[in-house]
Amino acid sequence: MKRVPAVLLAALLVLSLSGCKVMKRISDGAYENAVADGSATLLGDRGVRLKARPMCRMPDTRSDALLRVHCTARTTAGVPVVVTGTATDADTEHPQEVYIVTVGGREALRTHCLGPGCRPS
Repeated sequence: MKRVPAVLLAALLVLSLSGCKVMKRISDGAYENAVADGSATLLGDRGVRLKARPMCRMPDTRSDALLRVHCTARTTAGVPVVVTGTATDADTEHPQEVYIVTVGGREALRTHCLGPGCRPS
């Protein structure tokens, strides 16, 4: 009889851990989408038209306090666009973010946030 509670506890632990991984993937995906959409909007506001929405990925930093994102796209003229972003103190209420967007290897934008309400620095 003592085995049943232990097995149930182990099963709950496994389910909760796998749930954390699912939530992290959802969170990562939402961040990638926000960076892709925000950078495309800011570039569009500056007259830079993209062939397609930027494709983003987040390299594993092995830290909840540090996030990195890397996105690539091409302009309608075929010029490469690269977005790199870093967020430090990401596990706090006040993360420090910086995003650098290059078009054809030249810096086109450097900002501390992306998306509605942001004012590029």
